[in-house]
Parts: sequence; C-alpha cells; structure tokens
Amino acid sequence: MTDPVPHMSEWRAIRAWPFEEAARVADRLEAGRLAARPKTSPGAEALFETGYGPSGLPHIGTFGEVVRTTMVRNAFSRLSGMPSRLVAFSDDMDGLRKVPDNVPNREMLAAHLGRPLTAVPDPFGTHDSFGAHNNARLRAFLDQFGFDYDFASSTDYYRGGRFDTALLRVLERYDEVIAVILPSLGEERRATYSPFLPISPRTGQVLQVPVLERKLDAGTIVWREEETGALVETPVTGGHCKLQWKCDWAMRWFALGVDYEMSGKDLIDSVRLSSRICRILGAEPPESFTYELFLDEKGEKISKSKGNGLSVEQWLEYAPPESLAQFMFNKPQAAKRLYFDAIPRAVDEYLANLDKAQAEAEPAVGANPAWHIHGGRVPNDAGSPLSYAMLLNLASVVNAETPAMMWGFIRRYRADATPEAMPMLGVLVARAVAYYRDFVRPTKQFRDPTATEAAALADLADLLGAMPAGTDAAALQDVVFEAGKRHYPKEKLRDWFGALYQVLLGQQEGPRFGGFVALYGVAETVALIRGALARAGAAHPDVA
Repeated sequence: MTDPVPHMSEWRAIRAWPFEEAARVADRLEAGRLAARPKTSPGAEALFETGYGPSGLPHIGTFGEVVRTTMVRNAFSRLSGMPSRLVAFSDDMDGLRKVPDNVPNREMLAAHLGRPLTAVPDPFGTHDSFGAHNNARLRAFLDQFGFDYDFASSTDYYRGGRFDTALLRVLERYDEVIAVILPSLGEERRATYSPFLPISPRTGQVLQVPVLERKLDAGTIVWREEETGALVETPVTGGHCKLQWKCDWAMRWFALGVDYEMSGKDLIDSVRLSSRICRILGAEPPESFTYELFLDEKGEKISKSKGNGLSVEQWLEYAPPESLAQFMFNKPQAAKRLYFDAIPRAVDEYLANLDKAQAEAEPAVGANPAWHIHGGRVPNDAGSPLSYAMLLNLASVVNAETPAMMWGFIRRYRADATPEAMPMLGVLVARAVAYYRDFVRPTKQFRDPTATEAAALADLADLLGAMPAGTDAAALQDVVFEAGKRHYPKEKLRDWFGALYQVLLGQQEGPRFGGFVALYGVAETVALIRGALARAGAAHPDVA
C-alpha cells in the first residue's frame, strides 16, 4: 500500500468490531479514567491482557482469545497512535485441584494436590514444576503463531512483590470486598469465605480457611490450621497468600492498570463482580468484551473435560492458520459450531477477503478481515488461484491419495503453479488431500440421474465436447447454464447444479462447475459424464 497514512479519525469510522473495541480503549486513555495509573501523560501506554489457567494445555479457546485481543490491539494502534502491550498472564499460583487424565506419573501428582502449580513437580520431567512445564507449552503455542506478547507468571508477581501494594489495599478494604462477594455464594461457603488464601507453611498447600483476625499495621491475617488447631499469622504479601480468583482478577487489573480484557459468556457474572471490586480498590476496571462460546457438531457447548469440538492441531492438519483466524474474526458475539465442517468455508472466506484486500486502500481496508488477520500488513503474494472447495472437488474426482496426484491437473490449468511459486496453494493442496481422505471420501454417495438429469447431462457432454481448446472457466460456466436451461425451468436451475455434484462427484454441493471443468479438463469432464450415464444406463435403462 503506497497511500499516505490516513488521519486517525478516519480509522474510527471503520465498521469492524476490532475498531469499535479499540475506540473504547482509546477513549478510556484519553479521558485518563484509570485512577491508579493516569494515562494522560506523554508516552501513555495501553495494556491489553489475556489470562491462562496452566493446569492444562493451551487449546483452541486460548488461540481465539489471544488472536481476537491482538486484532483489537492492532486496531487501537492505528486509530490512536499510542503504544500498547499485550500481557499473557498465567494463573500458575493456583492450587492443583485434581490430577489431569492426560499426563504421566499421575500417582506422583496426587501427592501434591492443593499445592501451587509452580510447587508441583513436573510429571513430564522436563521443567522445574508442572506450572513451568505448562507455561512453556503456552509460550511455544503462542510463539508458533507469531503473537507479540509479554508473558507474566502469577507466582513471580506474588513472590516478587509486584502485587504487594495491591494486596495491602485488599486487606485495607476487606469488608467492602467481602460485601460484594458474599451474596454470590451459598450459605455454607459464606460462613468460611475469605478473599485471602494462605499458603500453609507446613504443607505448602493453598488453603481455603476462615480468616479469624486481620492486622492492618502488620499486613497479616490470622487463621487456624485444621490439623493441629494452631493459630497461624501469615503476611498477605510476598507470595505467602494468594487471592480467590474473582478478587485476584480485580486485584490484577488494579495493580497492573489493565485497559482491556475479553472473556467468554460463562464469565459475565465474574466480570461484573471483579469490576465492582476493582473500583473498591480505587481503579476503573478495564474495558471488557464478552464473546460467545463455541458449539460442537451437535450444537452442545465445547468442554475441555468432554473433549468435544476440535483442537488447533486438528484444524491445522486440514487448513492454514489464517483460516482459523478468519473463523475467530467472524461474529465473535454469536455462537458458532467449531467442528470440521467449518473448515472449508473459513478457508475460502479468508482467500476471498485476501484477494479483495489487494484492491482496497487504507483506511477502507480496515473493514476487511484480512487486514486484521495480517496485523494491518496485508501481503501481496499470499493468495491462491484456486479455492479450497475447488481443490476438494478435484481431490474427490481423482480420488487423490497424495498432493502429486493433484499437481498435474493444477499445472495444466496454471502452467506457473508450483508449491514454491505459490506457497499458499501448496499448503492448500496438501491440506485438501487430507481433508478429502478423512471427511469427504467416507461420506461420498453417488446417485443415478433421473431421466431429465440424464438428458441434460448428455447435452452437457456434447456441448463441452464441441468447445475449442483453451476455453476459459467463464465460458464453460455459460455452457453448463445452457445445458441446464434446455431441460429445467428457470426456477429449477438450482436442482440442475445439485444434480451435477450428486451424480458426478457424490456430494451435495460444490463451487462453480465451469471452474471445476477448467481445472479438471474438458475431455476428462466429458468422460466423467459419459461414464456416469453408462453406469446409470446399465442399472436403469429408462435413463439411458
């Protein structure tokens, strides 16, 4: 893009949800609304945050939250000109509540239940602790996609004193904090609740115990050890205590001056409570954004414990990462099925948006998802001359076992097409073969044509056979229409195209058939049609 950088106010007019969110953050900073860390001074910085619970491995929801937050952050930079940071915060001081099913040395882990994740030995034997192992997995996961972020460890911040001032503020305003939390709890839990969870000096466990006394001058709490009955006085600072998570979330916003954080629909009430606590501590809570949760193929909420839905690794087996970012960009506040059948559409949406972005200037291109997927730097050579749907159709008709089976047809269609010259096409060919193998081929169901369909197919074969060599896809599509119009009324032409895919390819739908003919070859398509008619005629003479 060679156009001058548009004025910042022009970016504010872009109708795309990341820019709408970014405008709220910019307004917040310009108003200097964060009492604990005024943002009106020169060099003001916006802080974006995402949270991670390291008791398990990163998953597709982790990707979604980070990529969406990154989209808002990039939009913020364009419309405000202010610097910003993204902090990926790991709640690794949480106690280990249960032993995960998918780790080795489970008996060893069982002996450390209740201890902070960073104090639990690593069952994989590669890091100093289980928390450190999972933090490393998180960072590797984020680095794989090139995210720009600062990693933060709850354990490091608690033990290193980064939260000390905020923790003393919680102690000071204990009664106000309690008044917010208690109405959300059951009767039994209300009787013993405290926002402070002391770390037992005897067992190292994170304890949920009643606080019997608070000493503001000393900055300590007093509680009773259940096993021995002894009274224990514990500093709330220095990593000797951590906070219950809703209070912990609010304290973190206050201590770090977080300006923006998004979260799932299941945390709406938690955001509301934590925001109230943040204000009690003396700061304005961050701008928040609630995204809808993903659904599986049955329309049920995706759950890590159930293992329904699909993983990032599974998606990337069948499509490039940009397509997953496209899926995450689309209507984040609407529930969406996150399953394998979403992949082809997301890939082709991304390719279409990328192609469109090449002709768009700033700031208008900011409404294009490709701008957000590529962080405001849309590449000029990252597209593909063939759609994913077209490649799936080619894989289907040639029964592709390997990418090599596809490239002969592709090079005939585009002589300059190679995996090296067109890297995205190279990726798509390999992924389409895998997708065809695992999802298309097992569900292919050919049917015989009706008498009307057979007559139209025979006409199409004759018309195609008469076309001169080198006829382009548009002209071939006209021929397909012509054959259909000879046998179908205008309002039934959709049935004609459905018949083409069901009879010839064994599937319900596909891309423009003229494009498929251009890719597969006219002579090959004619042979395909005549073969289908011959099989149908042998089985049902009335359609011959």
